[in-house]
Parts: sequence; C-alpha cells; structure tokens
Amino acid sequence: MTRWSWRWAVVTALIVGAVLFPLYWAIVSSFTPESRLFTAPKLIPAQLILDHYRALFTTRDFWTPIRNSLIVAGATTALAISLGAVCAYALARLQFPGKSLTLAFVLAVAMFPQVSIVSPLYLILRKVGLLDTYPGLVLPYLTFAMPLTIWMLVGYFRQLPFELEEAAALDGAGRLRTLWEVVLPLSAPGIATASILTFLYSWNEFLFALSFALGPESYTVPVAIALFRGQYQVPWGEILAGAVVATGPVALIVLVAQRRIVAGLTAGAVKG
Repeated sequence: MTRWSWRWAVVTALIVGAVLFPLYWAIVSSFTPESRLFTAPKLIPAQLILDHYRALFTTRDFWTPIRNSLIVAGATTALAISLGAVCAYALARLQFPGKSLTLAFVLAVAMFPQVSIVSPLYLILRKVGLLDTYPGLVLPYLTFAMPLTIWMLVGYFRQLPFELEEAAALDGAGRLRTLWEVVLPLSAPGIATASILTFLYSWNEFLFALSFALGPESYTVPVAIALFRGQYQVPWGEILAGAVVATGPVALIVLVAQRRIVAGLTAGAVKG
C-alpha cells in the first residue's frame, strides 16, 4: 500500500472506531455491575453479570414495550408501503395538474416539526377515542412515514423502463394490475429500503409515543427506557441493557435485508 493508502486506512479505522465505540461501551456496561459503572469502569471488564437483563424482563416487564413497538412499527410500515406505493406510482407515471406541487407538498410535510402538531393531534385523538391505543400511534406515525415512503418510491419508479408498462397495457393490464404484477416486483430493492427506513423511524419514534401512550401497558421501547426509575438512583445498567435489546430487531432486519438494500442503491446509481 502507498503512503496515502495507509493514511486513508488509518483515518477510516478511527472514524469507524468512533462510531462503534458508544455501542461497544453500551454492551459492556450492560453486563457490568451497577457499582462499577462509575467507580471503576473498564474497557474490558473482569466481571460480567446478567442481572440487568434479568431485571429487565422480570421487574420491568420489558416484553410489553417490545410487543407494542413491533405491532406499531409493523403496522405503520405495512400501511405506509401499501398506500405509499400507489401514491408514488401515480406521481411517477400519471400526468395531472399540480403534480409537481403535490410532490413538493409531500416533501414539506416530511420536514414539518413534530412538536408543533402534538397538541392538535392529542385533542383530535382524545375526541375520537384513540388515545392509548395502537391506531392512536399508527395514524400519527403515518403522517411522517408516508411522505418519506412516497418520496423514495417516486424516484425509484421513475427509473424503471416505461416500455415494460406499455407491454403490459398492450396485453390488457390496467394500472393497478401493472403496478402489482410489473412495477412492484421490479421495485423490490427500493421497497425493501423504504420499508426498513419506515420501520426504523417507527421503532425509534419518541415524541408521539410519549404523548399518546398514557400508561405502561401502552409504552413503546423508547418511552419505556426513558421512564425507567430506581428507588434512589437512575438504573443505568438496566437502561443500557434495554438499549442493547432494543437494537436487536433493527439489527436483525438490516442484516437480513442488506442485499436488497445494496441492490436498490446500486440500481439507482447505475440508472441515474
């Protein structure tokens, strides 16, 4: 390797180390006794315990927030992709007045600050009786997940060869059948990428979940971790154990779908 190659390798290693160190420290600390977290922390601890994880699933009942997050994030992702794909296809292929303005409005909604609409949404959900329910979280999540999904899929649909849709139309296929049988199978990498990003947003969302979930039985993972309380001190060991557990489903999804993500990004780069 040349001198510049070695320098870039060192810089890359330092950046990767800086990014991964907080995760490593969280994992190590989650296995470290509470008394040693601040008095004698070590990069490679001599003693590892499972007490924090036991407390997480016995004292804290952490299965309930995990279940809530999986249901809410899964439902939000399914609805956002199902509805967003139809909207994105219309914006990518159909010609109608105000199409560019509509797409710009979709992007503007995605950039809108969440905190500014928490109060109106709370009043609406209370009026219709959806506070402290799964739909009461899924519907607000869709307000921000849908624009992201639509924006991503519009760009991907525009890159697909239009000749395939023309051939389907000649065979008598309508718009919805063409979308279902031609466009969506070809767009699997883009849909996988949009699904993962939507799931990540829904899984990590905190403000809406804190505002619209009114009790421990409805808390999602981020809210449950944030509201951990001890009798005399903050239970940092359990908080870090919860954070490690919370990354599990997300990491699993990314690892399983990484090939589709890479394929979607590569296809976009080549066609762009």
